[in-house]
Formats: sequence, C-alpha cells, structure tokens
Amino acid sequence: MSLEESTPDTVDTGVTTAEEIEALLGDLVLDRDDHLNAPGFVVRPDQVQDTLFRLRDEAGFDHLSCVTAQEYEDRYESIYHLKKYDDPTDEVSVVVPTPTDNPVSESAEPVYRTAEWHEREAYDLVGIDYDDHPDLRRILLPETWQGHPLSRDYDQDRPQVVPLREHANPLQEDHEGDEDDTMFLNIGPHHPATHGVLHLKTVLDGEQVVDVESDIGYLHRCEEQICQQGTYRYQIMPYPDRWDYISAGLLNEWAYARVAEDLADIEVPEYAQVIRTMGAELCRIAAHMLAVGTFALDVYGDFTAIFMYAVRDREKVQNILEELTGQRLMFNYFRLGGVVWDLPEPREDFFEMIRDFLDDLPEALEEYHDMISANEILQVRTVDTGVLPPEVAKSYGATGPVARGSGVDYDLRRDDPYGYYDELDWNVAVEDGCDNYSRLLVRLREVEESAKIIEQCVDLLEDWPEDERTIQSNVPRTIRPDDDTEIYRAVEGAKGELGIYVRADGTEKPARFKIRSPCFSNLQTLPEMSNGEYIPDLIASLGSLDIVLGEVDR
Repeated sequence: MSLEESTPDTVDTGVTTAEEIEALLGDLVLDRDDHLNAPGFVVRPDQVQDTLFRLRDEAGFDHLSCVTAQEYEDRYESIYHLKKYDDPTDEVSVVVPTPTDNPVSESAEPVYRTAEWHEREAYDLVGIDYDDHPDLRRILLPETWQGHPLSRDYDQDRPQVVPLREHANPLQEDHEGDEDDTMFLNIGPHHPATHGVLHLKTVLDGEQVVDVESDIGYLHRCEEQICQQGTYRYQIMPYPDRWDYISAGLLNEWAYARVAEDLADIEVPEYAQVIRTMGAELCRIAAHMLAVGTFALDVYGDFTAIFMYAVRDREKVQNILEELTGQRLMFNYFRLGGVVWDLPEPREDFFEMIRDFLDDLPEALEEYHDMISANEILQVRTVDTGVLPPEVAKSYGATGPVARGSGVDYDLRRDDPYGYYDELDWNVAVEDGCDNYSRLLVRLREVEESAKIIEQCVDLLEDWPEDERTIQSNVPRTIRPDDDTEIYRAVEGAKGELGIYVRADGTEKPARFKIRSPCFSNLQTLPEMSNGEYIPDLIASLGSLDIVLGEVDR
C-alpha cells in the first residue's frame, strides 16, 4: 500500500484552544508544559502514537514541523512541534519525557513519515531510543561513533575510530541464487549533481531505481551546540548566515531574530521591518536564481546560456546586497530589534540601483521561460517525473517550493505573518503538477512575486520621513529570559520553513537551541519521488529539491 493511500484525509474539527485539545486527548495527558508559541501537553512515552493520531485525525494537526530532543538532569525529553498546513498559527507541542536510565519512547513515524529522520537525529546526538522505529541508526555521525554529543555525560576527549566499511546491497536478501539482479551505485559524495557533499546509496534493477538512501552528515558543523555557547544579544547572530549559505543569509538571520525577539518581548520599528522585508526578498531572488541555473545544468547540461545567465542576474542582486550589508555572502546585517545600520548613502543612488534591476527582471524572466520552461528537452525530463502527491509531501513535512509545487498552499509570510508582508500586495505561487517541472515553475513565479514586494518596499522607504527612520529598538545589553521559557518560531526561507526552538535557563545563553532545516525534511522525500524511475530522473528530482548541505547537516 502506498503512503498516499494509507494517509487518511485530515479532518479539522475546530479544536483549537488548549482546553479543547486537552479534552480531546483526555487521560492521555499527564501534565501541561506550555510554550510561548503553543500549548504543551506531557504524555507517556508508550502513548505517543495514540496522542499524535488523535491530534492529526481528529484535530487537523497534519504538519509535524520539528522534533526537539534534549536531556535534563532528571530526564530525557522529546518535543513534537505540530502545526496545521491550513493555519500554521494553530500549534501544539507534545512533550514526551523518559527516564535517564531508560530513555525509550514510542516512535512517531507511523503517524508522520518525517519523524523517521528527526528521531534518528535525536537518537544520534542526544541518545533517545525510539521503539518501533523503522530504521533507528545514526544519521549525521558514522555508525561507529562512540557516545551521543548532546548528552550530558558525553566525553569529548574520547578517541573516535571510524573505519571505511564495504557498502552492502540493501536488497540482496530479496534475491535468490548466486547471481544478484540488482546493482549498487554510489552517487557522490563528491559529484556535481549532488549539490554538495551528499552521498546517494542507489540500488538499480536494470535501469530503474528500486532504492535510494541519502547519506548525510559530511558537512555537520555542530551549529546548534555553537549557538548554545553564545549569548542571545551578540554572539549567535553571525552564525545563521552559514546554514543556507546560498545568498539566503538575511532569511536565516530573520529566523533567529524572530525567535529571540519573541522570547525577549522585543519590538522592531516599522521602518526596520520594511528594510528587513526588502533585504529578505532580495536574498530569495538570489537563491532562486542559483536554484534555477543549477537545475537546468543538472537536467540538460546547459552551462553557457542558462547557468551563466542565472549567475549574471544573481550577481546583480549580490551587488545590491553588498551595498546594503557590506558583504556578498555572510551578511550579518540583522540585529535583535532591527538592523545594524540604515540604507547606504546617497539613498537615491541605492534606490536607482534596485529599480534598474527590477526594470530588467521581466525581460530576463521571459528569457528563462523561453530557454528553460519552454525547452522541449527539459519538459521531457521533468514533466511527470519526480511526482510527489500533496498528502505525501505533508506527511514528510515538506515546505517551500517543494510543497507548493505539489499544490500545498503553505507560505509562512502570509499564513503566519511577520515583518511587513501582511501590509503588501503579493501572491503565493502554487502549482499542482506535483512534479519536477512544477517545482521549477514555482521558483520562477516566486521571483516575480519577490520583485513586487521589493518594489513596494522601495516606494515606502523613499517617502519615509527622515526623523522617523528608526533602525533598531532599545534592546537590553544582556538578555536573560526566564528559566524554562520555551518557544518555537519559523520564517519562510528560500527553501521552506526555517524554524528554531529555544529553551532558556535564566542565563544569557540558551540551554537548548534546535534548528529546523527545510532542506532536511525536503530531502527526505527523495525516495518517494525517485523509486521506480531512472537515474536521470533521480538527478532531476534531487535538483528540484534545491537543497544546501550546510543547512541539512547544520
């Protein structure tokens, strides 16, 4: 039975308040543990599936956004952050404590397929064991790694020996006889079509893909632990630029800014919100330009016309962002409460630079449609390949262009407004083809919508009274949220929902800092899109996901 057939249609019964959810869960609830963004309910580790099935099927919580694992002095804890695709502001947290001497919890994978990777990460880094998990093993670290790096008793000085082991065919036992009908094929980790250090363990039956496993962790940089060692006010903000480093730095910075500002109750001046919105959409265009160019390069190898055209237009955006931030890649422009400095002087020249780019953009997009979306070779390679039905996309927690290319109308800029988005006129780009071609069209359309947003921001900034140009609110030098304050917040990154969970412990550094990467969840859909298709279709499907391994591995 396919996942699409086995996933029931979710029914939103109107259960939204904490009291209604508690009544729905009944005796499954042991205690309350509310977070700033959502009501929290503590449940037994052997009743996770009952709880989540009830919340999904009877209350409409069809989006498992993130799974956070952490260790306290007296317990381990898994937190399932649930939302609704129809209304992401309707949230609930399911908190599952387990004893330190037996950290075993029921797996959420039968309810939400995306939990498979999230729980593997929790096991790998924290050490929680998930019963009935279909494939509980390490995901970021080698299988031979000793200990769990985010556990309290982890010995950092313990030597690690990581031998190179022979790869086994995962389907070998399914075949009888001396000769095997399948072939094991390694794609990556150093291959231009893997978009970074990604290793695809692929099994072929003839020319068709029958199994593909994404082997990640080659770029794991301990970003969460680094942020846990930095102060809220000053030391964390430079690091988000390194997650999705493909020109999306301001979008990453906004994810941290939003969670920290809500945690510390910091207001952002309206003028700074407009600047943030403009800068974020410039980053979105730059990221999508590279996504479109590399996708065409993957699919039919057009380096000169398509890839270089896309890089040319991306460089124009980079020039604007360099004027704004002083940097071309790691911008470090946002600050808690606003931005680090005002628009560059003379302002008229800066605005003219943006308007020149926006004036040339429609003709450039028309060229892209002529050379890419109207190209017969690309259409043959992408139409009806890499099919991802909407219910499957939801079960894997897919967001961004990957979800919107499957007809899932979900965009946090509109559905969970922040910044200045709800004051502007723009549309969410959605395609219902569910294939590689639809994901390409979504990105091209989103460039148009981002241009609309930027133009409106420029109009506002040009007429903004000089004496009201407040770029940053009055933020305390030291931020110390109350002990045990917890929050999860997200923004619409270039790749999808980029979220952060923070638990405060009363100090100026977070006790737990968890990054919800959109690429991490989106990459998990690759087998659903590729099994039964050919290797070239697999490469096209991977390119359509537009992953960045710096954000997948963190």
